[in-house]
Amino acid sequence: MVDYIRIGVLTSTHGLKGEIKVYPTTDYVEQYEDLTRVFIDLASGKNSIRGEGLLELEMEKARFTKDLVIVKFKGIDDIDAVAKYKGKDLLIAREDAVPLEEGQVFIADLIGCQVYDEDGSCLGETTEVLETAANDVLVVKRPAENKPAEVCIPYIPDCILNVDVEEKRIDVHLLPGLL
Repeated sequence: MVDYIRIGVLTSTHGLKGEIKVYPTTDYVEQYEDLTRVFIDLASGKNSIRGEGLLELEMEKARFTKDLVIVKFKGIDDIDAVAKYKGKDLLIAREDAVPLEEGQVFIADLIGCQVYDEDGSCLGETTEVLETAANDVLVVKRPAENKPAEVCIPYIPDCILNVDVEEKRIDVHLLPGLL
């Protein structure tokens, strides 16, 4: 399981006093109001889930506009000081995340899981989770000798039989036509 969860992407500055717009990547946007400690991923995701390459900041305030959140970090008081973080991911520590309900998992925990079919055959490794209007979709990279090189599996009860993020394992039922 990952130690840090992405909750947004810093997009552009707002005003001259160090505020920045954030495109939220969380289902719980309201958590921005209660955050005190956040992290900017300076390493572009390479090792950030383990805490490497992170800049820890204190949230001063957050407010909402349309589909974005405008945040102000304590100690960053001008446009030049915050502009260098545009395009970076905004993370929180797992312990600061909204508690999940029974059966829910963080998308970040699905990345790197080995995916097995009902026969126990390894289909490959989850490399990405696509968020669509209908449902999420696991992108599974298959071993080099297999065709197709990737398979997309809808994250729906008919396909996802078991998820064990501790063991990094997902058991699936492949609907006809997925391979």
